[in-house]
Amino acid sequence: MTLDELFLDTLKDIYFAERQILKALPKMIKAAQDPKLKAGFTNHREETEGQVERLQAVFELLDKRAQGKTCEAIKGIIEECEELLEAATEPSAVRDAGLIACGQAVEHYEMARYGALIAWAGVLGKKDAVTLLQANLDQEKKADALLTQVAGPVNSQAMKTPTAKAA
Repeated sequence: MTLDELFLDTLKDIYFAERQILKALPKMIKAAQDPKLKAGFTNHREETEGQVERLQAVFELLDKRAQGKTCEAIKGIIEECEELLEAATEPSAVRDAGLIACGQAVEHYEMARYGALIAWAGVLGKKDAVTLLQANLDQEKKADALLTQVAGPVNSQAMKTPTAKAA
């Protein structure tokens, strides 16, 4: 496998991941109780649409058709989030804390992928791809920072949530 092939393979991976995230975000938006968390997820859904478009532009730069490759990692992260929503059916700060953790798991995965793609695009001389990928990475970092900021008050509130009493 060449670095060009690895770059393309990883690009397909993140393209698949971003499209899966677009499908998952509406559920997370609906489930979020904290207004800042709900707004953050809503804003990031719009950003993710732009990220998909930028990834499509990278495929165009490579003269390749935009196509995803199944990403088991993101599927697993999204599945964990769905399990959380099944377990925490009532709106609460605890559920919001879990949603924040799910969101950050997604962001950290994306940041790792974009970081590698940017490094490889740089050494491969794909400067236009670097610019597009860097824009996506910057948005992921911003989303992660917002989740960290919202987590403080949400986690404090979650600590005050009464525990269920055994019958």
